[in-house]
Amino acid sequence: MNLEKFGNELSAALPGLIIAGTIAKGELTVETEPRHIIAVLKYLRDNPACPFEELIDVCGVDWPQRERRFDVVYHLLSVGGNARIRVKLAVDEDTPVPSCISLFAAAAWFERETFDMYGITFSDHPDMRRILTDYGFSGHPLRKDFPLTGYVEVHYDEALKRVVYRPVKLVQEFRDFDFMSPWEGAPYILPFGSGEKDG
Repeated sequence: MNLEKFGNELSAALPGLIIAGTIAKGELTVETEPRHIIAVLKYLRDNPACPFEELIDVCGVDWPQRERRFDVVYHLLSVGGNARIRVKLAVDEDTPVPSCISLFAAAAWFERETFDMYGITFSDHPDMRRILTDYGFSGHPLRKDFPLTGYVEVHYDEALKRVVYRPVKLVQEFRDFDFMSPWEGAPYILPFGSGEKDG
């Protein structure tokens, strides 16, 4: 598929709905507005030239410095056309994005996950509840301003025979990266083909 040609055809077929388009690493990304997402996804799903009939993922990206701090990103696959496309939109914390469950049933899980991790809401979603975090969890853990301490988690206490809350204790070692492999750290390694033998 000629991605540049397809991007131009898409812009011509959906005038005013596609804001921008870019090609990176062999994939086309188009940008739209939240109010147009259903029309864009429906066109891509039903396009006879290259139907993108599978929704692979819906995810969020957090840009805290922006006024519309979140990107919602849809990844679509055309099995017959052997092509992928990424549809992206920007939204603020308070504006809900129209749910695309009516087009892709798989969106039910993905939209709930995006809500749970980022706090992005989807209008007309039949079950907009958390899906990955604990009962009573406060905050959205994939936001870049999410604090690493001060929250609670739940667990079942065998002694008390009930679910209890306790402060979250997060391991901080992940901040100290050691990129040296065990082989690079070895004090003595024979070069390959040196002819020396053990013993």
